[in-house]
Amino acid sequence: MSETSNLLTRTETRRVEALSRLDAADQARLGQFFTPHLAANLIASMPIIPAKGKLRILDPGAGSGSLAAALIARILAERPDLDVSLVAVEVDEAVAAFLADTLSDIETAAKASGTSVTTNLVVGDYIQIAESLGGDFDIVIMNPPYAKIAADSPYRALMMDRGVLAPNLYAAFMALALMNLKLGGQLVAITPRSFTNGTYFSQFRGWLLDRLALDRIHVFASRSTVFSDTGVLQENIILSGSVGGAPNVVALSTSTGHDDEVLTISVAASDIVRSDDPNRFIRIPSAEGDKVTVDLMSALPADLAALGVKVSTGRVVDFRSRDNLITEQSDDCYPMVYPASFKHGAIVHPHAAGKAQWFRPLNDKDVRMLVPSGVYVLIKRFSAKEERRRLVAGVWSPEENGDSAIAFDNKTNFLHIGGAGLDKELALGFSFWLNSTVVDDYFRTFSGHTQVNAGDLRSMRFPDLETLRALGRGKTYELPAQDEIDDVVNQIVFEKASVAA
Repeated sequence: MSETSNLLTRTETRRVEALSRLDAADQARLGQFFTPHLAANLIASMPIIPAKGKLRILDPGAGSGSLAAALIARILAERPDLDVSLVAVEVDEAVAAFLADTLSDIETAAKASGTSVTTNLVVGDYIQIAESLGGDFDIVIMNPPYAKIAADSPYRALMMDRGVLAPNLYAAFMALALMNLKLGGQLVAITPRSFTNGTYFSQFRGWLLDRLALDRIHVFASRSTVFSDTGVLQENIILSGSVGGAPNVVALSTSTGHDDEVLTISVAASDIVRSDDPNRFIRIPSAEGDKVTVDLMSALPADLAALGVKVSTGRVVDFRSRDNLITEQSDDCYPMVYPASFKHGAIVHPHAAGKAQWFRPLNDKDVRMLVPSGVYVLIKRFSAKEERRRLVAGVWSPEENGDSAIAFDNKTNFLHIGGAGLDKELALGFSFWLNSTVVDDYFRTFSGHTQVNAGDLRSMRFPDLETLRALGRGKTYELPAQDEIDDVVNQIVFEKASVAA
């Protein structure tokens, strides 16, 4: 076995051992998810390596050293004449002991190949010490920690002092990495996809995109494979970009797991972050068909605001309203509607699940949690981890469920007009539209997590009111088969638009 192969084998063995010794509470607090060797190899394949000269590499939150080892192994194979300096940072002293052994193996492998590689282990908190590392690195490669930063956390204050609102540790690491890179330097990171859309990360996303030119984005089709031995079910992407660059094209690639076939397409940078999008969502059409979908949807005439329709989140948080929830109907209670009430486009109440099906207001505050009787379109806020659809909509109707005020669970969003219901045709049209394949496919191009935020729905494009009502005309609350939904949407929305053009 060559020294390079030995380096990668020993590093992976070390990663597994380090992972087995982690304390669960510390792991959650520090957001530690070590990079499996197959993922590390894929991540390490992304940066552009110069043919000669000096190369400074930073691996913050290095863990047991999987990324550092994978990148150095690539350099030894492809660019043995480089003069490499590697800095690896790790906050956990116990993990740093494993990292020290990996760095020692790196130097041994480099010496055997005749390549100049020096390593430096820094035991410390990257968020606190990043500035002391300097701003002249050529490459930052990282698998940053994943954990929210509380509003009262010292980390939040530190990042705000640096001009960045970072709601999560991985966002803080990405921002600091840009500060450690020289002009033209490359950031390569595996992170959750959640920062690419939604209002929660909007300020961070804007800050990032003002400084980083995206070169490549890789998406894993399955959430369950990237960190399979850590129990993480998170949609991750690998992002590669350069500081101060301005590429016209972004390479988008996808694979099911670490070592499956990688499919790559080239997409104009202007289609990834659209100039007419004030939210600056990072859209990831992972196939040529996705780009067609994005173009179709972007050409639609209206958003919800232009239609005069609003979206809100259900007002009842069940665990906070235990005293209000009852299992038997009475004169002073109202239907309580959960995501489990959705059935093929209709909202069925009461449903068969075991939760309390009725909401009893006990004071004026509780009364304000109700919405008046009317026809509403409900959208599930969460889908199951591997559920086929992200967008699931249904219609609540007094015609089907009785003329009564209603309590909507916080795990649903609902469409309304000024706090009241919609007309029946419009509601059914929205249901057909939101349950169509083209809309679900479009949603996936900019949202990689299982949550459907009200802000996501506000950002989407819709047909005009006349077309939506045409979709709903003559329809029933229960949806037909998916093929029929898609045929109706294509005929009424897109074929009509094509003729008009």
